[in-house]
Amino acid sequence: MGMATPLELLIIFLAVFALLFITAPQSETNFQNPLADNYLSAAWSGRIALTWAFWPFFLLLNVGLYTIDTLAKSGLFTVSSWDDIHFILILPTVWWTTAVWRCSANSQSRVWASLARLINLSVFFEYGLKLLIRIDYPRIFFNCEELLLDYGSCF
Repeated sequence: MGMATPLELLIIFLAVFALLFITAPQSETNFQNPLADNYLSAAWSGRIALTWAFWPFFLLLNVGLYTIDTLAKSGLFTVSSWDDIHFILILPTVWWTTAVWRCSANSQSRVWASLARLINLSVFFEYGLKLLIRIDYPRIFFNCEELLLDYGSCF
């Protein structure tokens, strides 16, 4: 997996952050309390603060992904179940990305809006790496030598 060195990835990360900072919208103050309206529709339409659109799903997604990966590495989760859970989480991730991009004007500064957008893009980069693991390195990640029932899924 030596596609890029950590220094090259850091340079790419900083360049994308700079581009997102330049294109980030100016802060506005016409957003509302997330409890005053339906949370999902208010976040989708960009009417709530960026922190309310970003943090709840960010925490839930990362706890879910960490749990799935930990269970898969320990052999308690099958390879096909690992695939299914990642496939199921794609649609909420797209919703989250849309909500964060629309609510990014409702932040305290352009730096926070840019960081939130960069973390959203990083989630898709992580999904790309997980797809690479699933296609090229399943026998290493899933420890397929110890899985007797699901050994065929490792190829």
